[in-house]
Amino acid sequence: MDGGGRLAEPLTAGSPGGAEARAGFLRGLRLDALGSVLPAAFRRRGPIARLERRLPRFAGSMLLCAFFGATAFAGLSAGGRLDAFFAQNGSPRDIVARAFGFGIEAITISGIGRLDEREVLSAAGIDPRASLPFLDVGIAREQLESLPLVGEASVRKLFPNQVTIGIVEREPFALWQVDGRVYVIAADGQIIDVFHDDPRYRVLPHVVGEGANTRLEDYFAIVDAAGPLRARIRAGSLVAERRWTLTLDSGIDLRLPERDPMAALERFVALERDHAILEKDIIAVDLRMPDRIVVRLTEEAAAARAEEMEDRVLRGRGVRT
Repeated sequence: MDGGGRLAEPLTAGSPGGAEARAGFLRGLRLDALGSVLPAAFRRRGPIARLERRLPRFAGSMLLCAFFGATAFAGLSAGGRLDAFFAQNGSPRDIVARAFGFGIEAITISGIGRLDEREVLSAAGIDPRASLPFLDVGIAREQLESLPLVGEASVRKLFPNQVTIGIVEREPFALWQVDGRVYVIAADGQIIDVFHDDPRYRVLPHVVGEGANTRLEDYFAIVDAAGPLRARIRAGSLVAERRWTLTLDSGIDLRLPERDPMAALERFVALERDHAILEKDIIAVDLRMPDRIVVRLTEEAAAARAEEMEDRVLRGRGVRT
């Protein structure tokens, strides 16, 4: 170039070596110009520069977030607040799942009548801290079916954020009285609820005594054997977990033997048909002996009976009254 920035050689195409010189010269100018504006990482050489070029975009931001997260984690752990944080917000995996939109936001419960929704959710282990991916439906179903009122349960996950729960409740079958308390029980003897003075439950069969709830099948077989007296039976008491005593609507007790109680009851039904024993002033009929029936009178009837017997004795001695 001359002093004015012009090329000293001619720019004609025919100049020997001119095109190559100009091309090299212009490439040098472009590289110098780019070098003055591009970041230093593009101009550096060596392993660090190559590593920087291979890192994904925003790697620095992610590393910075990870650093601050680790710092916060260490601070909570050192301050003893980490356990309280997880207790309030759930496990780390649940926290992450909720952050990505997999929290449980919609729950549908069907089939409940006596159960409360809160009881169902508590038994299934579902609360605001849970997440859908880490909800174990098998464990949730087992925990629901452990409730006395639940016969069957089903739990389904609908991604991204829904759960459906189906409940089949046990039906009240009888009342069981033990240790001074009365319970509503299912056909298998499981306690459903404590009995309250509810008209819906007053008509249920009533069994009394330790173990009576597990002997419902035996009790109802005996009731069926009562034939025409069946409608008059109000309760059955299991005595010493061996034998039954039936209480009738009149308050009379029928004490049945441990062995073959149905045969003894059938014998009494025939006797009642012929002699109307239940119309007498009695409070109990003992059927435990196979060859006889023992009847216990009321206090008034017993007193009258004693007076009558005394009068008979006196009359037999020739004393007139």
